[in-house]
Amino acid sequence: MSEAVTMSPDPRLKLDALEISPLAGVDACVLVLGSKSYTNRHIAIAALASQPTVLRNALLSQDTRLLAAAVTGFGHVDVGIDEAANSMLIRPNGRPMRAPADPVVMGNAGTGLRALISMASLADGLTQITGNARMRERPVGDLLDALRPLGVQARALLGNGSPPVEVLGVSLHGGRTSISGAVSSQFTTSLLLSAPLAASDVEISVTDDMVSKPYIDMTLAAMARCGARADRRGYSWFLVPSGQAYTGGEVVVEPDASGMSYFLAAAAILGGRVHIAGIGSDSAQGDVGLVSALAEMGCRSVVTADGVTIEGGELTGIEIDMENMPDVVPTLAIVAAYARGTTHITGIGNLRLKECDRIQAVSTELSKMGGTISTTRDTMTIRGGAALHGAGIDTYDDHRIAMSFAIAGLRTPGVVIRDPGCVVKSFPSFWATLDSLSSGAAS
Repeated sequence: MSEAVTMSPDPRLKLDALEISPLAGVDACVLVLGSKSYTNRHIAIAALASQPTVLRNALLSQDTRLLAAAVTGFGHVDVGIDEAANSMLIRPNGRPMRAPADPVVMGNAGTGLRALISMASLADGLTQITGNARMRERPVGDLLDALRPLGVQARALLGNGSPPVEVLGVSLHGGRTSISGAVSSQFTTSLLLSAPLAASDVEISVTDDMVSKPYIDMTLAAMARCGARADRRGYSWFLVPSGQAYTGGEVVVEPDASGMSYFLAAAAILGGRVHIAGIGSDSAQGDVGLVSALAEMGCRSVVTADGVTIEGGELTGIEIDMENMPDVVPTLAIVAAYARGTTHITGIGNLRLKECDRIQAVSTELSKMGGTISTTRDTMTIRGGAALHGAGIDTYDDHRIAMSFAIAGLRTPGVVIRDPGCVVKSFPSFWATLDSLSSGAAS
């Protein structure tokens, strides 16, 4: 059962298009909602815990709501959502974990869908998991292959390595398996999250270089916070002992580093200042690396244990490998378009497998604005300094395209974001937060 205290949604989420109002400058303290990645991980962990869990500062977005609803579908936990307080209560109800009678539909929520594939092996019966049209093109075959040596019968129903998938439980016996890390770290995260409840130890060998490594650090940190231990050798080998139990309690989710990126970018291109509280130097989120990138481009940055401040400066292009922070590539690309010189971004091939082909999307839409950009399979090169102009921006049902190009609209008049409602995937209050930049405080 899922219960919710609801609030009125922003009416702009239902518009076909939204024109962005430029700002002359910015000087603001921005309150960013909780990390989507951590919220998803803690929902999955709490659904496997023996005690109730309260998530404070949780991100209540389309993706996290889909996962919360999905775990209640197994029947063994109830979820209560308090939107006014940005919190979730996930509590076991004493009933057994059973496969849902109907397919679990996860939209385009990649992290949640992939976490559910391993979790379904702990539920009695046959679970079918699917998504929207784009999700049915995104790969999960490496995860299905890795589950089979652990005793799990899992298959892609269309034989193409993508959803819909079918998982038979209870079947997570444990043992040794191997998995590729080249496509997505979410596959390894899925295995790790469910591994403590396997019948025997789970040993995972990664057969190649892991992409998006910080997300593995986040997974292990969330597990440790809730009482589950995993041994590791870097990003190539993991051992999760069996017989562990996740604990409940109160978890405070730190702000979303991907979400804060847009407001840091606003400071960079407007020559202003933005401060983000509640996230700092000890964060495991890889997207915090954008702060260093902006500093290298000419911004002034201050990072403490509990806050990040960016102040814009004279921007110049850089060479940067963004393999460990792929979600903020569109954000940096926008900043690069306003910088002098050339910015060359490498290590981003997996962006072609996200909610849309983000390399192609950024290239197409920035070109509409008069930007100069070239791409390869896994790189992006932006030649800054062009006289950008307004344009209608297609967002491809991708929240990150919408939000990053909205930042361009703060400097360049005439930027119109089509389908502004797609931001609900990760940041439902984005437009209100963007509006309040002009008042000096955002929440």
